[in-house]
Amino acid sequence: MAARAAGYLESARNLTGSAAALGGLALTFAGFAGAYWPVVVGGLYGAGALLAPPPRPPAPAFEEPSSRMDELRADLGTLRAYLDRVDLPAAATERLAELTGLLDGLLAPGWASEALAEDPEGVHVVARAVRRDVPESVDAYLRTRWWTRLAPGARAPEEELERQVALLHGEAQELVDGLREAEELRQRSHTRYLEDRGGGGGVGGLRRTPAAEKERPPEP
Repeated sequence: MAARAAGYLESARNLTGSAAALGGLALTFAGFAGAYWPVVVGGLYGAGALLAPPPRPPAPAFEEPSSRMDELRADLGTLRAYLDRVDLPAAATERLAELTGLLDGLLAPGWASEALAEDPEGVHVVARAVRRDVPESVDAYLRTRWWTRLAPGARAPEEELERQVALLHGEAQELVDGLREAEELRQRSHTRYLEDRGGGGGVGGLRRTPAAEKERPPEP
């Protein structure tokens, strides 16, 4: 209770109401309130307290995009260390190396990871691949391979793993292609801007005037 009382004394409502009440006392001393000065002072305090802005809790502080990239880089390093310890078929190992190479290129510090950070869906795709899809595919292969040695199944676990890795690689490649197309669109937009600005001809973006064309010496 004491803490709540102290908090109210420091609140905007109390401070605003107190300022209004002081104005009421000034009116009383000036002779405008008369015998009803307690009502005037109390009413002004209440009005000031009601007009004061309500308390505003601090906004939640979410993680910055750069911190998410740092966490994903660390997780990718952990994934690579895990892949180095497991025994996988040569074809799957090669495709996994290509996949982790794409992910590493996306997460490398610089403009590429900055572009990725601006794409929440792209960040989700990378995080899902690093933290769930690749570990689950590899672990499922290792477990299935052990059972297959005891009782062969309808499909070799190596084929299933290679199929899964191919799908994940295709998903990552689509993400890379999408980010590349966004940069190409940005480049073409800048070209159109320069053309619309009138910088499409001549040297340094300056168009030759008809007079300049006449003064140009004839071709040999």
